[in-house]
Amino acid sequence: MRYEDEVKGKGKQIKGTAKEQLGKLTGSRDLQDEGSGEKLEGNVQEKLGRARRKVGEAVEDLGDEIAG
Repeated sequence: MRYEDEVKGKGKQIKGTAKEQLGKLTGSRDLQDEGSGEKLEGNVQEKLGRARRKVGEAVEDLGDEIAG
């Protein structure tokens, strides 16, 4: 799937935000920190996936130019 890392990264960001907010509501600093870390991890994964996809698209476009 071309967008797999982007989608998984976005999911981690959402899950991290939920944990962070739940930690704030319950006063659990550990849960807040865990959520923040998960958000960051998701953000990195999403951006890496986006970069990987763009490189793949550029290679495909170059291949089409060479073939056509």
